Amino acid sequence: MLSNVNPFIIHQERCDRLGVGMRCGWGQSQAFGDCALIMKIKIAQFGLGPIGLETLKLAATKPWAEIVGGVDIDPAKIGQDLSALTGVKALHGRLVWGSLEELLAHARPELIFHTSVSKFKDAFTQIEPMARRGISVVSSCEELLFPTLREPALAAKLDRVCKKAGARVVGTGVNPGFVMDVLPICLTGVSRDVTAVHVQRVVNAATRRAPLQKKIGSGLAPAEFRRRFKQGKAGHAGLKESLALIAHCLGWTAKNIVETGDAVVADHHIRTQFLEVKKGQTCGLHQYAQATVNGKVRLTLDIKMYLDAKNPHDAVQIEGVPPLDVVINGGVAGDQATVAALVNTAPGLLKAPAGLLLMTDLPVPRIA
Repeated sequence: MLSNVNPFIIHQERCDRLGVGMRCGWGQSQAFGDCALIMKIKIAQFGLGPIGLETLKLAATKPWAEIVGGVDIDPAKIGQDLSALTGVKALHGRLVWGSLEELLAHARPELIFHTSVSKFKDAFTQIEPMARRGISVVSSCEELLFPTLREPALAAKLDRVCKKAGARVVGTGVNPGFVMDVLPICLTGVSRDVTAVHVQRVVNAATRRAPLQKKIGSGLAPAEFRRRFKQGKAGHAGLKESLALIAHCLGWTAKNIVETGDAVVADHHIRTQFLEVKKGQTCGLHQYAQATVNGKVRLTLDIKMYLDAKNPHDAVQIEGVPPLDVVINGGVAGDQATVAALVNTAPGLLKAPAGLLLMTDLPVPRIA
């Protein structure tokens, strides 16, 4: 039965109740048509590296987003206008501040895109002050995909802070955050039974940003890459977290989690936009993780990420009823997809209950 209640009135009343931090404006809305009233989410960007800047650019195109400023520790960026850094004229007048405290002295974001570190322990010191102030966070921190795996005490503490202040925090991206975890989990939605999950990803890193090309060891001697990998200073972050998220969602107790990594050695001279690699040097990595369930290997994740990689693709095999074998030819474009994952997560996150959340606690990912 159709209601006689006007949705526009409800929406306006909600805006009035929220008061500080929310602003109503006219824009596109799939729910109520082309002339619907929508709420602007006040957004700030923490970390203005390549991913942070691209996140800002995409967010600036969204009718539901109002950018209020950015934070970065780079002295060359502090005080700059975001329009100058991004080339987006609409961001004129929004500045880069050297700390969260300085930003909050001039603006009050409801949500912050956090794109600065990979380890949850480092991210905690940056995100906790945001959550304590009731500010929600969408982070690209890889270990935040499943934070209880490595730092259960810190995860529990951040969850308490979020719930007390009414904030929401989630970690996402293309990988981890989609290709090797959320995507295979979604595919099991048509399964009567699942006995094993296997995922492979091959990435041509020559098409990716400079920090990633360095992170995978490009230009290092293979022995040096292996040394850094063992120290956690090189390699793909978040593979174990992807594995743990899949196990968690399937209700499996994953044991004997093993992760290995080795250098991919260049068989020819390689030059990218950012660096050169000689024949015999490291041009990327091959990383693998597996876990046993009930004594059998039922989860495997295999990623090859190197310069000039042939036949880039993403593949998922679900052993079960029915069996599934899915291949994305060309693979999901990493940097573009990471930015999209961050921005698309924002509106749904603010509708979720307060707390430290997993991507699988939110609705199925979609464009926003």
